This record gives sequence, structure tokens and C-alpha cells, in this order.
Amino acid sequence: MTDIVFIRQFKVQTVIGVYDWEKAIQQTLEFDLELATDIRQAAATDDLQYTLDYSAVCTAIAELCQQPHELIETVAEKVAAMVLEKFPTKAVKVTIGKPAAVPAAACVGVSISRGNW
Repeated sequence: MTDIVFIRQFKVQTVIGVYDWEKAIQQTLEFDLELATDIRQAAATDDLQYTLDYSAVCTAIAELCQQPHELIETVAEKVAAMVLEKFPTKAVKVTIGKPAAVPAAACVGVSISRGNW
């Protein structure tokens, strides 16, 4: 059985981009995550220690984004690897949107799945 803990529209201000002007400003990245786990013990005990602490996941993502990156693809891979290493999940889907990247588009981004679904 696989249960999903999700995070939607988590926004982080960071330096992201390949162009010189992007390296001089902070831009918003918007994260959506799906984390595969088993929530039965947490549900039975009503105890946070038996599930994913989504607040801790968000804090870890924000800390990772304190470093500048050129590509959102790099950020997605780093987030996926970090989540799989630090949190009790067997798989993760990371979607990152960069809302201001293309003026004619509401948002552009990348979505990756890692782990054993």
C-alpha cells in the first residue's frame, strides 16, 4: 500500500537562472511534492513521529535554495535526493515552477519522479 503526503504551492525566493540579470535578483520557485509513505501507524497513534513532517520537508527545501543554481532541473534533482535521504519516503515526485521565466506563460517548470513507486 502506498499513501501520499503532498505539499502544494510551496514558494521559495532564490537566485535561479543562467542569465547575468537572473544571477543578480531573487526569483520565486513554486514547489509541488508528492511523497510516498505508509501513514497507517501515524493514523493509528496520532503521532507525528510515524509520518512525514511536511514542515521539516519545506524547511529543508528552503535551506537547499539558499544556494544559487542555474537550472531548475538541478534543484529538482537535489530536492528529490535530499528528500529520499532524509525523510521516511520510498519515492518522491518533485514539480518546480518558475512563474516569471517566460512573459507569455503563466509558469514553466519541470517535474521528476524518483524512487520506487
